[in-house]
This record gives sequence, C-alpha cells and structure tokens, in this order.
Amino acid sequence: MIYRHCIAPPRAFTQFSHDIIRHPRLSSDAVRLLTWQLSLPQGARESLSRTAERARIGATAFTRAKRQLKEEGFVHERRVQVPGGLWVTQQLVSNVPLNPGEAAKILAQTPVASVPGPTSANPVSPQVAPSRRNPTVGAPTPRPTDGHPRKDPGENTSHHPAESAPPPEPQPEPSPATDQARALVATLPHISPDLRHIPRGMHDELTHLTARWLAAGHTPTAVRTHILRGLPSDGTPVHRPGGLLRYLLREVPPPSEPPAQHAPAGTLSPGRSAPGRPAPRLAGLRECEGDHVQATLFRPVGDETRCRRCN
Repeated sequence: MIYRHCIAPPRAFTQFSHDIIRHPRLSSDAVRLLTWQLSLPQGARESLSRTAERARIGATAFTRAKRQLKEEGFVHERRVQVPGGLWVTQQLVSNVPLNPGEAAKILAQTPVASVPGPTSANPVSPQVAPSRRNPTVGAPTPRPTDGHPRKDPGENTSHHPAESAPPPEPQPEPSPATDQARALVATLPHISPDLRHIPRGMHDELTHLTARWLAAGHTPTAVRTHILRGLPSDGTPVHRPGGLLRYLLREVPPPSEPPAQHAPAGTLSPGRSAPGRPAPRLAGLRECEGDHVQATLFRPVGDETRCRRCN
C-alpha cells in the first residue's frame, strides 16, 4: 500500500492541471520544461533553451522535449521582423493546448521586443532578439563593373582549338627473354596445385623476375625445379602463391655449370658432386612415385614412396 502526505505550500507555488503532469505523450523532460516555464513570474523573458540549462536538461533531451510540447500544442513559435530589418523569434508557452489559430491571435496582441541598445537596463533573452552585429572591417566599396578586357585581341577567341595531347611515350619492345618469361609464368599454375590462384595483377612483376633468371642463363626447367623445391612438402597450404613466387625469384643465383664432356675418369667438375652421390642439400630426399607434372622430391619419414599430397 502507498500512503501520501501532502502539505500545501504557504507561498511560491503554482497550480498545474493533472492533464500536464499525467500527459501520456510527454516525457519527464517535457513536463519539467513546461512546468518550469509556467512557474516563472509574470513578464519573465526566459527562453526555453535557458530554462533547459537551469533544469539540467541536455541538448538532445531538450530538442526532443521541445518537439513534443510543440506537437501537443503547449509551445508555439513564430519569427517576425523588427524595425531595422532584424528577425526575432517569439515563443508562446501555455498551460492548455492551443491550435495554431489561437496561438497566432495571442502572439499578434503581444508587442515585439526591440533590439536592446548598449545602455539598455532590461535586455531581453538572446532567443527573443538577436545580438547586435559588429561592423565589418574597412569601408564599403562600389561593385566593380570594369571586368571586361580593355584591349581588343584582334582575333576570334570564342573557339580556341583544343590543345593537342602529348604523344604517348614509346613502350620498349618486348625482348625474347620477356616473351619466354611471360609464357613460363603462364604455365606455373599447372605445375602444382599450390600455384593455381596466382593474382593476375602480379603476372607482370613475376614476368620481370623470371626474365632476370633467363637472362642470367637459367633454363625454364631450372626455374620450374627451383620453384617446386621451394613449395612446402608437408602439405601446408599456400595462401599467397604470388608472394611466395616473388620470394623464390627475388634473388638470382649463378647458373650451375654443365658437366665436362671429356673429363678424365675420377675427376669432378667444379661445383658438382660425384656421380651417383646427391648434393648435400638433397641428401635424404626421395623422388615421389605419384602423378606429378615435374619430378617432386620429399623427405620420407620411413620407407614410403609417395609424398603426403599423393597419399
């Protein structure tokens, strides 16, 4: 149960209708803004925005509360022009809803406040009348009217010929190494499933890198073999094949020398391993017996003969 104990105030009170306090479409901020305005003394010129500041109502809540009061007819506004050409805003707050016609009649009977002077003892609210404007710097000057050219150009300048575009820079002719490199890059997606999704925007860059290998003396087979050796052999997926190819082709090693045609028995060419003995970096690798376009080497764990991709 709820018990209420009310003591009538002996002074400084305002009577409000229950229709305002219990209005179903007015928020608490709207009711507080309206009751605060109605409690001001007669003749007060406090604007709604100033009342919202004193009532601790934020900017967003004030905008919503003012809109609700205008929609329900408790607040009306109009803009009028005062002597001097300035515009002021009149606000009408009532304790009962008014339609636009009733509000216009009341505002028409209300004198418009004049703009306060510098020695005015009773300035009005900034929302009721605008502030005095400071003069601009400098003296007014007449509008320039002599903007036409003084000299007669002596020719028809209404249709000038369009400026000719500069000739395009000559593109260097593709060299045989570039064409061969471009063809080699086009076949890379077919030598391994990891290279199927090379971005087309990287083809020119990869062609330039491949051309450096071919110009250094490497064969296309050697380039493919180098790329296949750089692919992961443990089944790790390649998410960026273009970046991997850029990394593998970035440095160009010197080409391996071909074996001597008439080398004496028991001698080795420089940089070559003995016949039947693999290079140190290929020790422990085995060629996969699965279906591959090129020979694929892998490092077996036991006696398996296929790489993990073929198993």
